[in-house]
Amino acid sequence: MSTSRATRKSTMPQWLKVALQIGLVGGVVVVIIALEGMIQAFNTRDIIGSVVAMSQALLLIVFLGTAYIAIIRSKLTDFRRLLVVAVVVGLVSSALLVALILLGQVLDLGNVFINATPALYDLLTFKLGLAAGSIVLLVVGGVSGAAAAIIHALPTRWRRSVIWGLVAVFAFGLLRDLIVTTFGGLTFLTGLLFLPNGLSVPGAITLFVIFVALDYFWSQRGAQIRSGIGARKPVRSSLLIGGIIVLLLLPQILGLYFSEVLDNVGLYLLMGLGLNIVVGFAGLLDLGYVAFFAIGAYTVGVLTSPDFGHASILTSWWFALPFGVIAAFLAGTILGIPVLKMRGDYLAIVTLGFGEIIRLLALSDFLKPFIGGAQGVNDILKPTIGPIQISNPPEFYYLILAGCLLVAFVAIRVKDSRLGRAWMAMREDEDVAQAMGINLVTTKLMAFALGASFGGLSGAIFGSKLTSIYPQSFNFFVSINVLSLIIIGGMGSIPGVVVGAIALVGLPEMLREFSDYRYLFYGLALVVMMLTRPEGLVPAATVKRELHEEEPQPETLGEAATAMPK
Repeated sequence: MSTSRATRKSTMPQWLKVALQIGLVGGVVVVIIALEGMIQAFNTRDIIGSVVAMSQALLLIVFLGTAYIAIIRSKLTDFRRLLVVAVVVGLVSSALLVALILLGQVLDLGNVFINATPALYDLLTFKLGLAAGSIVLLVVGGVSGAAAAIIHALPTRWRRSVIWGLVAVFAFGLLRDLIVTTFGGLTFLTGLLFLPNGLSVPGAITLFVIFVALDYFWSQRGAQIRSGIGARKPVRSSLLIGGIIVLLLLPQILGLYFSEVLDNVGLYLLMGLGLNIVVGFAGLLDLGYVAFFAIGAYTVGVLTSPDFGHASILTSWWFALPFGVIAAFLAGTILGIPVLKMRGDYLAIVTLGFGEIIRLLALSDFLKPFIGGAQGVNDILKPTIGPIQISNPPEFYYLILAGCLLVAFVAIRVKDSRLGRAWMAMREDEDVAQAMGINLVTTKLMAFALGASFGGLSGAIFGSKLTSIYPQSFNFFVSINVLSLIIIGGMGSIPGVVVGAIALVGLPEMLREFSDYRYLFYGLALVVMMLTRPEGLVPAATVKRELHEEEPQPETLGEAATAMPK
């Protein structure tokens, strides 16, 4: 009997098992989305006006995504089987939603899940009634799976272009209000693309076609264009000048809200460039980086604020700025001395403790007469340039931009210097680096100190921007966010830090209208990216080689025969 049972179990093909397993995972995800209340919350917004609501788009993304993952995991080459896998995944995922709806008709799930209401069931069944709506939901799941299979079957260049086109349509529909508010003067363009509640159908088609064409063109000509730019100095100079002009005009183009978002991105970019030296270049895991951010802010705040019963010690923010950077530099050196012999997890724990010590000292009554304690530091001076005081987000944007360009220039120059090469050798193997004559003491201390000084610069600007600072602003999550943007962008990559700051700081700010759920998607995006692109969005060349170095595989039978050992 046991033999026959094992035989029956083994009759199910592996690809079908994969489809059922991933379909169940997708079904659990969509059920959680429904019970979390996202279906009702997002139903008020359309991606394509009166055609696809945001809640429906969310379900489609899950169906498409899980089907696409199943296709990749199945490792099949026959399109018919791939189509079956994808359709099965879509049907299983949507069947779990149907099961939720049917269960809700029998049991009052609202006693446990407050969002399990008749309104939710109406939305899930497209307001068509229980029977018809359930059938339509199953059809939507199956068709979504089939669409994933068709996309996967396309040639590689076309597949990537189609995916980018779909992403562009979703992004423009999601950010409709921000785009219309920012570019409201271009009434012809916004009127063509948008309706009062989402994209218009012609606008969605236009965006899809434009982004597909742009990506396909870039995949065809991108390498040639990049090589042409690299070979022609006038072209490089023109692009550099054009980029600088765009950066300078951004606050006037984007307006007040986006300027505030850019300021936050810039502050995290400054910290990211500093921590990238410690973690990305030198390979020293620092979880207490927020301490240097706090030291820079408190130093400049104490020196310029009249909060402590006396006139401010320094009458100009510019005079206080070097003291904030130097204080952070010294703090980085002090931190580096006791951790010289530590590596890996032990180093991370010690630096985490250092960050918490600084926060608790700032919060304590012991130092309250000197740095304000829980009440913080108020009335911090703002920077001035002659008679002009830098006071609003667009003006601070230029100050932060100048700081970012300066720090990026220093980081680029240091990376290719002898010290930078010593950091990278130490990152790969400390023992070998020491055997090659690298002074680990000096090298580590310089990494901690230089990285800390960039954090101090960011803190100094942060304090003056808000004119007040409190210990609660310097918690452990700041360090985690800065470390995350480095990992997401690409460790050791300066362009990667820029992209990581935009992705992890800028995008959540632009999705603030979805404040209850934006960090859920933020975390989901991090998980997906770590699974699909562990080297980061814009990785350093060495990291990319380490993670993707593979033996070249022969593409034809003739090449395979030639490659066989004699």
